[in-house]
Amino acid sequence: MLRSTTRFLNGPRFHLLPSLLPSVLFIGCGGPAPLTVDMPLHLEEHLDAATIVGSEVPANIPEPVEWRFDEPQPDWKPAKPIPAQMEAVRPVRVDDALRLTLTAENRVVYGPRLFGEIYLALPDWNLEDWAYVEIRARTRDPMRNMGLAFNYSKEDPAVQGPVGTVFPFYSRGDGAPLVTDGTVQTYRLSLASPNMRSWEGPWTHMAIWFNCFPAAAGATLDILSVTVVPKAAVYADAPVGLRPIIMGNRYRKTLFTHAPGRLEYRVRVPEGGRLDVGLGVARLDVPVTFRVSATGDGGNGETLFEETSADPSGWQQRSVDLASYAGREITLALETEAEEAGTLAFWGAPTVSGARIVDKPNVIFYVIDGAGAEYMSVYGYNRRTTPNLERLAAEGAVFERAYSNSSWTRPSTASFMTSLQHSVLGGFKNGFNVVPENAPIMAQHMHRAGYQTAVFTANGNAGRASGLERGVDVFREGWAEFDYGSSNWKESSRFLNEGFWGWRESYPAEPYWVHIQSVDTHEDFPAVAPFSGLYVGSEQVKTWRELRDRVRGIYRAEADTERVAIFTFLQGLYDETMAHNDYQIGRLVDRLKAAGEWENTLLIVGADHSIEAAMDDMGIAIQDSLPPRWSHPMFRPSISRVPLIFVWPGHIAGGQRFSAPVVSMIDVLPTILDLVGLPPPEVMQGQSLAPVLLGEEGWEPRPVILDEFEVDQETGEFRGLIEVVDGRWGASLEINPEPPEEDEDERAARWRRPVPLLLYDLWNDPYCLHSLHEERPDLVEKYTVFLEAQWEAHQALAQYFTPSESVALTPEQLEALRALGYIQ
Repeated sequence: MLRSTTRFLNGPRFHLLPSLLPSVLFIGCGGPAPLTVDMPLHLEEHLDAATIVGSEVPANIPEPVEWRFDEPQPDWKPAKPIPAQMEAVRPVRVDDALRLTLTAENRVVYGPRLFGEIYLALPDWNLEDWAYVEIRARTRDPMRNMGLAFNYSKEDPAVQGPVGTVFPFYSRGDGAPLVTDGTVQTYRLSLASPNMRSWEGPWTHMAIWFNCFPAAAGATLDILSVTVVPKAAVYADAPVGLRPIIMGNRYRKTLFTHAPGRLEYRVRVPEGGRLDVGLGVARLDVPVTFRVSATGDGGNGETLFEETSADPSGWQQRSVDLASYAGREITLALETEAEEAGTLAFWGAPTVSGARIVDKPNVIFYVIDGAGAEYMSVYGYNRRTTPNLERLAAEGAVFERAYSNSSWTRPSTASFMTSLQHSVLGGFKNGFNVVPENAPIMAQHMHRAGYQTAVFTANGNAGRASGLERGVDVFREGWAEFDYGSSNWKESSRFLNEGFWGWRESYPAEPYWVHIQSVDTHEDFPAVAPFSGLYVGSEQVKTWRELRDRVRGIYRAEADTERVAIFTFLQGLYDETMAHNDYQIGRLVDRLKAAGEWENTLLIVGADHSIEAAMDDMGIAIQDSLPPRWSHPMFRPSISRVPLIFVWPGHIAGGQRFSAPVVSMIDVLPTILDLVGLPPPEVMQGQSLAPVLLGEEGWEPRPVILDEFEVDQETGEFRGLIEVVDGRWGASLEINPEPPEEDEDERAARWRRPVPLLLYDLWNDPYCLHSLHEERPDLVEKYTVFLEAQWEAHQALAQYFTPSESVALTPEQLEALRALGYIQ
């Protein structure tokens, strides 16, 4: 249901809201100086310069609803799984909690995990009235994750991933990793998750699911309480505030107010001035009137825009013309009214802009998720998979030997967005690695400099799961048309491009920074037409699926013949999706040129990892005898060799190709900041490539470091790999406080290394099939010492980002970090 009326008014009309005059809060002291608009002006960032009129928190805020399990709660019941082979979990109440134990009976028949779920019938609530669920829980066992599901629906179970296909609930929701140190933790799960399927009608059931791996059978999770918090209570701590708010699948940095109320800003309007803003409401049953007015020095006010809306399902994007006030100082007022006092109203990313003044380029950081450089014709591959990137390469610079710094999306993206290694950011804690609050990400650097910022990603690991929405004006995971199980997953590049152009229409100011991350080249083939069938026919696709299902999980020579067939098909299917993504990049560039933005745009094309993480060993050359799993270094090209291309017309000379130096994705952040004239991060592990791109002297290459670690939540110890690519040589050091056990079973042992350090000659063994740790003890010693020193530096550097009040580093540690170039 949508109820919206809009009026744009040009004649003088000033609405003062006289009843609000006694309740005026001046946040600025002594009358704020006018805000200028040299760069796009983010009003939500300038609350200290605003005057607030009204916007009072309502007196009767609805209370949260809580269930405490230190007393019986018979309404909470176990959910019966859909697969007949699975049993429902058996809850048992202990002194202060509901204890949930996973056993072998709770194993998912088609996967490696144990699942359980409990649920509760609700009195037909309206989901839009509620903000989040808080769950207090504890466990000492290796439980993995916990999350929400909605609305018991035997006839129409969700198909959104493993939870939806195990339990009969219409939609899954937000989830979180579990802390397993035995302490009571509070998990806040949003009720506006982009993972949710929308539905009409009431919220009838709430479910809590949880899981672990089969090795942890007998693991228990204690739930102490469950609390559902209404939206009104979330915003009751202040009359006005700044929050990231999601509507649909779009996050925005948002000013919230309580109607009736008004925010006043003194602004000097630029040439071509305009205000762009998203309007949002929290409730369907109470319309909110939004009004924008301008008052000049003469005191005569003019209402420029007015709209009444009662649609909480999404943002209503609007633009207000301020051009008639160019060069003048005005009071710009954002005003709301509603029949019910205290009604929430949202101003999403309110931005004042004008004609371009500051000479800074737009920045587009385009990440092809799972792009293997060696399967791209721009890097010499024998199929013409990337003709558009070849044309871009002729206009810019290509790094021939670029690496991601980890093996898959979540750690890699966090690293290149911060220019910090995975271990420095804290490593995986139960599968998650949210970027620490005090480690600024790329969007924050750009936003603080005045850039408009936006993210369009098809991979949640490159989004909210890693805390990468910070500093972003508009953040979108997925797209409205996305449908699990349909082929439009393979059209992510097209939908993300459409989202980008929709954002440019809504926020046309420059300069802007945008991060786009497509997933066309991930599994779930084939590609969409007309690229499907380009290299693999429909009958071959059928054959591939049959072979894949028959030998899934078989690694070694017992299926060598079929492996060759599978990977031959898979290579063609991958190439088709790469060709589609390349085509969409070409369309993006063509439209930038048509819009007149190309000449002032810095485009970076990279990837978060290579083909192997996207396609299960696709990158290994087919051999009669494959190496054991324990010998996989992350710097194997099929894991981490990625494209890295910079194009900036008129600034970066075209046609450059750098076979040396070896570089990595954590160099991207300092390079962008350097090229656009912004200061580098205070702490970083990458280095700017700007001198190389601009042909300047004095740049010194350095070895590339990769690392990826898990944290034992009981001991706090790290386990993982730290690696180096140093010209001809690649070395991989295992950090593992628990050495291999003599009686380990064969399956576990194949992942254990017999020696801590593996060594490869990348010139003569580019696929890293034979370690030289026995033949070259001199190099083993050299790189062991080198990597152990790097690991110690990473551990010291990580102290900057731990949640402690101070960082206590020794003078020796500080000197070592400065020598490595990690701190300024």
